[in-house]
Amino acid sequence: MAATWEESVTSSINTIYLLFSAYLVFVMQLGFAMLCAGSVRAKNAMNIMLTNVVDAVVGSLSFYLFGFAFAFGEGSNSNPFIGTNFFALKDIPSSSTYDYSFFLFQWAFAIAVAGITSGSIAERTQFSAYLIFSCFLSGFVYPVVVHWVWSASGWLNPSSTSFLLFGSGSIDFAGSGVVHLVGGIAGLWGSFIEGPRVGRFDAFGKAIPIRGHNATLVVLGTFLLWFGWFGFNPGSFNKILVAYPDTTDEGNWTAVGRTAVVTTLAGSTAGIVTLFGRRLLVGHWDALDVCNGVLGGFVAITSGCAVVEPWAAVVCGFFAAWVLIGLNILALKLQFDDPLEATQLHGGCGAWGLIFTGLFAKEEFVVQAYDSGVVGTSRPYGLVMGGGWGLLGAQVVEVLVIIGWVSLTMGPLFFILHTLNVLRISVDDEIAGLDVSSHGGRAYVHTDENQTRFYAEYVRMEDEGS
Repeated sequence: MAATWEESVTSSINTIYLLFSAYLVFVMQLGFAMLCAGSVRAKNAMNIMLTNVVDAVVGSLSFYLFGFAFAFGEGSNSNPFIGTNFFALKDIPSSSTYDYSFFLFQWAFAIAVAGITSGSIAERTQFSAYLIFSCFLSGFVYPVVVHWVWSASGWLNPSSTSFLLFGSGSIDFAGSGVVHLVGGIAGLWGSFIEGPRVGRFDAFGKAIPIRGHNATLVVLGTFLLWFGWFGFNPGSFNKILVAYPDTTDEGNWTAVGRTAVVTTLAGSTAGIVTLFGRRLLVGHWDALDVCNGVLGGFVAITSGCAVVEPWAAVVCGFFAAWVLIGLNILALKLQFDDPLEATQLHGGCGAWGLIFTGLFAKEEFVVQAYDSGVVGTSRPYGLVMGGGWGLLGAQVVEVLVIIGWVSLTMGPLFFILHTLNVLRISVDDEIAGLDVSSHGGRAYVHTDENQTRFYAEYVRMEDEGS
């Protein structure tokens, strides 16, 4: 039967909303690129920029061919572990399930995961290794987790009609676990197997700071990521024109606005706490630490952004900052080297975000997000809010199974690459810099060369003046 005019308009608006959200999430790739470039030394700037491009293009093809099918393929017999159809977008668009705009939105998420992991192994990794792990991560490892949590037949899905873990399912609305914890744990194994960069720790195990070369790029990247997060979190509603039946003036449009506010509050709180926390620890105000603090707050709130009150977002950001600070201290004690703190930031804050949701999710918002505001619906919600242990238990299970799954898949992959000598570059190449050793030249004139030229010109002018 042909759709009515009202149905067509509603569908069009929802499609435009989802596409615009996908475009915002894709802007985050630029944010990742700027953040990564500024956080590494100048001699590796071209390399890290290229890896960000590779993550996007390789991830696009692998997600198109396999990833989307593994993530959302339902098939005739629903599989709670992995999808079984829609390979290479066969039978898409499907009138009963997905269309191209939904694929594009999910694709933007998939390529972000590989970018997280790339940061953990920056400045010391062979370029061929990026091609291999990026394809495997975005085409298989990540999509399987997506299927568990976001597919209608997934065993962790909170909207499943056949099985709800602990009567609740796991609430990971925009991916603190699905996206960030997956990327963080993959980066953990890559960085651990490779070992620290040359000169990161001295012979006595004391950490030697290796600062990124451009704070401007780091700040620019942070604001681009902040902008993109307004597609990442609010966009995960997928539809904006969904009215709640128990009210005349509220629907997804209300929740979308609240989600954007909650996201901002969590990131801002984490940023300010990190600012003062690091000031107490290191004795000075550090813009780069604040940027990572802001991002840590965003990562943490991503799970529960649609189901918590604004005041709870402040709580989320406060503890996210201390999770990040604490894990960074622990990383130094263990001589673990992650140039972008991606493991600590995305992994640690992502795990905290899942636990936070199990504690502070509000029942009304849970019903709105997962049952479209159906009157009389009841389901487990946050423990602190009086909702019992069901949701928190499901959140803990998600944390554990993601850590286990990514460890069992990405850990062996990095180990095999390391054994075959295709993971880490040589010491000489690392000291020279990847731009010169692998990419034919520097991204721009090296800072030391600029200083030398400036000094030579200064001496010449002094001589002429005398």
